[in-house]
Amino acid sequence: MQLSRKGWNNVIIFSMLIMIFFLNGWHKDIGGSNNEPVLQPVLPIQSFVLTLSFVDQKIERIGTSWRTTALQTDVPLTWQGTEQQLGELVNVWQSAQLMSVHESVVFNPNAPLSVATFELAGEPLPWVYLLYKGDGQYYLLEKNSQRVFALDLAVVKQLFPSSTPSEQ
Repeated sequence: MQLSRKGWNNVIIFSMLIMIFFLNGWHKDIGGSNNEPVLQPVLPIQSFVLTLSFVDQKIERIGTSWRTTALQTDVPLTWQGTEQQLGELVNVWQSAQLMSVHESVVFNPNAPLSVATFELAGEPLPWVYLLYKGDGQYYLLEKNSQRVFALDLAVVKQLFPSSTPSEQ
């Protein structure tokens, strides 16, 4: 096979690109597939929360403080926190790390117990979290990436104070 110097350079370049492509994909397989549950932050690390909305109320950042607004004027709020409690609620969400669930989970996707919607600075779309109960366990589904987290009742009460489910 007679190739010119330019031809051999092209062969070397393409062979190196193919080798890089394969090695880049293999590093994930060398460690084996890790399907064990792992702690993951619920919100992106160092995210700046502008608003947090539940079904009945919206919590907004006003400078360095927080205020709550009822979303339905004719329905009273089920939980009305002080300015300090509102800030603590947002901090709980920002610092929450929950176990991700990799196996298939059975819950009714059409019947969430509660919904939390976050508007984050620099994010074009809101982050939506749906709370479900299935098989005696609570689950938090992040709508954007379809991540599922497992929660216990104590964490549910911390994250969703306006809709505190009872233990059944």
